[in-house]
Amino acid sequence: MQTPITPEVQFRPRRPRPQVVSLTEAAADRVREIMAKADKPYAGLRVGVKNGGCAGQEYVLEYAAEAGPLDEVVEDKGVKILIEPKAVLFLLGTVVDYETTKLASKFVFRNPNETDACGCGESVTIVPATEA
Repeated sequence: MQTPITPEVQFRPRRPRPQVVSLTEAAADRVREIMAKADKPYAGLRVGVKNGGCAGQEYVLEYAAEAGPLDEVVEDKGVKILIEPKAVLFLLGTVVDYETTKLASKFVFRNPNETDACGCGESVTIVPATEA
C-alpha cells in the first residue's frame, strides 16, 4: 500500500499584532520621572480598566511590582506597560498622553473604543474592540 502524498502546507506569516497601548513623548517622560522617584524599583506601569464612576468604567494606572503571567507587556519609548488581560480589548489602540493646564496635570486616554464620558471626565463607557 502506498502512502498518500499530501501537498505541502503553506503558512502565511503572521501579521504583526497591533500594540495595545502607546504613549506620547510627554506621557513617557512623566512615567519615567515618576518611576525614578518611586520608593522601590517596579517592573513597570500597570494600566487597566475597572467598573465605576457615573459612566460605568474608569481607567486605572498603578505601579506594578511584577508582571502577571497573562499580562500583555508593551514597551514604548523606554517605558514598560503591563496591561491586565481583561482590559486588552477595551484599551486596544489607546494613546496615553500627559497634559498640563493652568489648573491640572493629568494623564489623558485617547481611546477609539470609548463611546461616552461623564461630564467631570473621570469615567467613561468603553466597548471592547472588534477585529477589523
